[in-house]
Amino acid sequence: MPKARSSDGAELYYEEIGRGFPLLFVHEFAGDHRSWAPQVRHFSKTYRCVTYSARGYPPSDVPASLSAYSQEQAVRDSLAVLDAAGARTANVVGLSMGGFTTLHLAVRHPDRIRAAVVAGVGYGSQPEKREQFRKESHAIADAFESQGSARVAESYAVGPARVQLQVKNPRAWHEFAAALAQHDPIGAALTMRGVQAARPALYDLKRELGAVLTPVLIVAGDEDEGSLEPSLMLKRTMPSSGLVILPRTGHTANLEDPEAFNRAVGAFLAAVEKGEWRKRDPRAISTSITGVQAP
Repeated sequence: MPKARSSDGAELYYEEIGRGFPLLFVHEFAGDHRSWAPQVRHFSKTYRCVTYSARGYPPSDVPASLSAYSQEQAVRDSLAVLDAAGARTANVVGLSMGGFTTLHLAVRHPDRIRAAVVAGVGYGSQPEKREQFRKESHAIADAFESQGSARVAESYAVGPARVQLQVKNPRAWHEFAAALAQHDPIGAALTMRGVQAARPALYDLKRELGAVLTPVLIVAGDEDEGSLEPSLMLKRTMPSSGLVILPRTGHTANLEDPEAFNRAVGAFLAAVEKGEWRKRDPRAISTSITGVQAP
């Protein structure tokens, strides 16, 4: 069972399959290393796919202290996995919580990323939503501790951006919900408090994000309300980014329609490899609607 050792000594379980340039997948709060199975099956034909479970998610370690969980530590953990896998540089794909980590990697460690995909990212980032998200995150953490993961999964798995998976892909939803019900409740609670509720809002990082030159693909489902507006902000802010909106899709985009998700990611990575993914033409950025200034 391969393990990566992070900066504070915590061990992180990871798996790798395939050959070629490294492709790291970073999972969401409600997932783990298994959440990327449709992507690993597809991309392992041409890439060396690396998946891992974040701290708090067995078989990775579950530190018992809240201080061991933060956005900064999540970034250090992802670097530890890359190092353990011998990947000096990699393409990185992150969903939701994993998308935040991927963005922070692009901001702080651009030398480690050739291309980045951030999907379903931005929850709690809008100024008018930040306090509500923080309160709900703490309420979820309390529920994991007092009720257990199985009970929390009963409601969490049918949230407003999760029902799309249940409707479109019942088998994938059942597997998702069953895995969530088995999460370590302490690890889930501490992750929710230390990472989700306490992470910096993307809107507060616009200056740093605007300086990122790494090719970035932003993916959002059109029914994933927590991600739609932040995804538009990211597209407008990051000069080397592109945006894909998947129709009639919620939060778990990679499981709802794996073919569409894989197709978008594959086309993006191919464009980067061919040198065809370029910065936005500055002429496309203007205060004018048509390009002609009215008198």
